[in-house]
Amino acid sequence: ATLLFVYVTILTVMGYSGATSKCATVGIQGIAWSFGGMIFALVYCTAGISGGHINPAVTFGLFLARKLSLTRAVFYIVMQCLGAICGAGVVKGFQQGLYMGNGGGANVVAPGYTKGSGLGAEIIGTFVLVYTVFSATDAKRNARDSHVPILAPLPIRFAVFLVHLATIPITGTGINPARSLGAAIIYNREHAWSDHWIFWVG
Repeated sequence: ATLLFVYVTILTVMGYSGATSKCATVGIQGIAWSFGGMIFALVYCTAGISGGHINPAVTFGLFLARKLSLTRAVFYIVMQCLGAICGAGVVKGFQQGLYMGNGGGANVVAPGYTKGSGLGAEIIGTFVLVYTVFSATDAKRNARDSHVPILAPLPIRFAVFLVHLATIPITGTGINPARSLGAAIIYNREHAWSDHWIFWVG
């Protein structure tokens, strides 16, 4: 799931970054819809198999809430990171010139913003996502509202969409350490690593 997520979303970012005119591409809103839409589809498809985490931040939050064992949490996070690396690798394999020429989808703090601003944006964005996941999948709500399990991916999708709208101009929006790691490893340029800690700490 993380492989598919990273593949589609980084390709969308590459299309936006490589366009000669911003009017000829999807724009920031399109990137946000791409991330949100892929989360919606993949959470819906994989929730019954692995919980549909796709994101180490979500897995870690569920572990802290004692909804996941340590062994399973570590396994999920490792698989998410490997999936993200493979997804970014597939994008580079298909579009190497575009990929290397446009930053490889790596997350960095944009010029004009401090590392503190980037870290703050990532902390708040990740909180919004994880809070929405907990609320949308709450067992008490499931017992009270029979439609909740079916609709749970929808608020998660909108949380991802809105956070991307807010933070793409600041950090390119991490809120998923695996996605940031995959892009950084495959792109592997110095600036991709200089701010990388922000996307794990945040």
